[in-house]
Amino acid sequence: MSEISSALKARILDDMKTAMKAGDKPRLAVIRLIQAALKQKEVDERIALSDEDVIAVLDKMGKQRRESIEQYKAAGRKDLEEQEAYELEVIQTYLPAPLTDADIEALIADAIASTGAGSVREMGAVMGKLRPLLQGRADMTQVSARIKSALGG
Repeated sequence: MSEISSALKARILDDMKTAMKAGDKPRLAVIRLIQAALKQKEVDERIALSDEDVIAVLDKMGKQRRESIEQYKAAGRKDLEEQEAYELEVIQTYLPAPLTDADIEALIADAIASTGAGSVREMGAVMGKLRPLLQGRADMTQVSARIKSALGG
């Protein structure tokens, strides 16, 4: 087995072992999904994942679950909605604490000031500066909308 370069990845592995020993099948299933997604990224990109990479994968998985929850709500599938909500809950235990709206606004203002962005055309530079700070801690779709609004778009 390869050396674990990510403390977060090691924590997920430890939690998987704990869930196995406790016989917590629902949690174990979600952790195995996480492990599979992490392994897939490592194989596809031939890299050892850092904590930032793990957070990016978890953030993407969380976003997929939120979208599925909305679709299942619209379709009236309470059973599937609850399963996705449980998976999201487990995934979020590995993500950093979410930022408050005030924190996000302050980071956006700082990023706009430091990049000197004055229009929506320069939004990419602002997003590039913010992504590492906000990944897994804020909904990037909403952040993007806030940046666009701040830049007069």
